[in-house]
Amino acid sequence: MIKGAIFDMDGTLVDNSPVHLRAFEIFCDCYGVHGWKEKLGQAFGMGNDDIMRLIMPEEVIREKGLAALAEEKESLYREIYAPEIEPVAGLVPLLEKLRAAGIRCAVGSSGYKPNVDFVLEKCNIGPYFDVRISGDMVTRCKPDPEIYRKAAAELGLTPAECVVFEDAKAGIESARRAGAGRIVALATTHDRKTLSEETAADWIIDDFRDITDLDALLR
Repeated sequence: MIKGAIFDMDGTLVDNSPVHLRAFEIFCDCYGVHGWKEKLGQAFGMGNDDIMRLIMPEEVIREKGLAALAEEKESLYREIYAPEIEPVAGLVPLLEKLRAAGIRCAVGSSGYKPNVDFVLEKCNIGPYFDVRISGDMVTRCKPDPEIYRKAAAELGLTPAECVVFEDAKAGIESARRAGAGRIVALATTHDRKTLSEETAADWIIDDFRDITDLDALLR
């Protein structure tokens, strides 16, 4: 029986991959970095440190530091996204139903805390979440299972008692390795075919409006 729900953030609470790409384009242009888009395609769902190591030259990392580079890029992202941010379709009605059913909710994101707080506050969904776990609160980000294990523990539950909502292959792997009771994949970052063939998701949805039977989700 499902007693908790853990939501990834990027691509799950908000369909923000295009905004991150716009921010990365501006950010990488500032440093004269090319070929970043191909590398970034491998990194959806990973933490900022891993992403920066993947796309930025070592000399830039040594000069600026991973934390400063991440904050520079994420500040750009928040500035671009603030005027247009909105939750994924059907999210708020689902959160209402989960709360009415006594299901406690958590965010389990590889993103860092300022971004998690930004999304929850700008979308006016903060009160629905009892727990917020971000990438800077763990030692290993997705696809490692630590984030989902920690989120479940903070809810006072086991991962097997939780449904996880994810969009990224790394995040779905993380949830499966954590032992999540059910994994629902959103076809925001990847299409349905990719999610079906390349992940271990139990359900695949376009957005939260596809969840019409809450009992089936929670049983």
